[in-house]
Amino acid sequence: MPSNIAIIIEREYLSRVKKKTFIIMSILGPLLMAAIMVIPVLLAMNSNEEKQILVVDESQLFTQTLKNNESIKFIFMPVKLGAAKALYQAGEFDCLLYIHPQIMTTTAGIQLYFKKQPGINTVRYIEKSLENEMEKAKLEASGIDKAAIASAKTNISLATIKLDEAGKEEKGSSELATIVGYLGGILIYIFIFLYGVQVMRGVIEEKTNRIVEVIISSVKPFDLMMGKIIGVALVGLTQFLIWIVLTTGIYTIGTAVLAEKFDKPVQSQSIEKVMSDRMQAMPETEKEFTGEDFKELTQTLDSINLPLMLGAFLFYFLGGYLLYSAMFAAIGSAVDNETDSQQFMLPVTIPLILSFVMAQVILNNPEGSIAFWFSIFPLTSPIIMMVRLPFGVPMWEMALSMVLLVLGFVFMVWLAGKIYRTGIMMYGKKVNYKELWKWLRYS
Repeated sequence: MPSNIAIIIEREYLSRVKKKTFIIMSILGPLLMAAIMVIPVLLAMNSNEEKQILVVDESQLFTQTLKNNESIKFIFMPVKLGAAKALYQAGEFDCLLYIHPQIMTTTAGIQLYFKKQPGINTVRYIEKSLENEMEKAKLEASGIDKAAIASAKTNISLATIKLDEAGKEEKGSSELATIVGYLGGILIYIFIFLYGVQVMRGVIEEKTNRIVEVIISSVKPFDLMMGKIIGVALVGLTQFLIWIVLTTGIYTIGTAVLAEKFDKPVQSQSIEKVMSDRMQAMPETEKEFTGEDFKELTQTLDSINLPLMLGAFLFYFLGGYLLYSAMFAAIGSAVDNETDSQQFMLPVTIPLILSFVMAQVILNNPEGSIAFWFSIFPLTSPIIMMVRLPFGVPMWEMALSMVLLVLGFVFMVWLAGKIYRTGIMMYGKKVNYKELWKWLRYS
């Protein structure tokens, strides 16, 4: 690597990593993400304040049959609605539930009175409890055995198993693959935009401040562009590695804290097992995602090749970033301010936005022809290939995608370099696509 490029890389890298914003975001990024995921869980775990529901059942169908749970307690009183309202206003009840005497013929005969709007879980629990009791009453009135109906209900859970050409079986999960693939695609999308735009802004800033006139006197424009692109790429890679280390540490500490909160030793009880036990302990009316479902999902983590995913993420992050940063640098050199760059930003970012939108379609058919072509086309492969990888991609397709991405980057750098070397010294002129085409044809 030419010494001039190395010097520019060092300057770009050190000038950014020493900024307070870089240090703060490198530390706060994982903490904020952890807070978004952990705080709601902790609040839900600690929000065990019991809600007292005053029930006036004039139908006499639900008296003493509605089941309490750890957060909701039903209190039945044989009074009329008017008297119940007076008791409710004077008492410490959280809500007043009124059930009409003709409830079997009209579901509009149920009202829930409140002073403060109840939470969605409270409302759903009351609705589900009433539905179960009404269903039971209607079945008994029709002479139908509810136990026979309950025994006829069957929950099917497909065991998805990958069978390779050698006959080896490996457990898989489409749900987990979808989550991992979509998350990888989103991160690539964010990082390319975040750090690619930094390159463009850096070029515009140096151009408008006339700093580039001094630099160009001793450095070739192409070397300046490459140094800036690679320097910012190393900044992004550094921040990403810091996030991995901090996230791993936060996850380890969080696992220990949560396990301790459940009074389970960390050495003998995994957080997945703890959560599974809690799910199984929930009332039937709250079980939508069972403990067995959770346990089944966590066991499929072994089906995701995490080292391959991490290595592919680093490659496609760097490859996609370098590809788009070359174009962003060319845009920055062609304009005098960020406002003028908008006319050129749209054509450049359309493939990136399209690949993000198409990711949702490709998740439904990761082996289709659309998924294949989008995953090898250099402008869309960084996101689409990350989406496809958890589902399993033949090695030849992955190798072809990587080779084309590298070739696409080399071609784009050559193309952007022709614009950069002319535009970097162009001031006060409104540039259009016709002008850019002229610059591309300069020898």
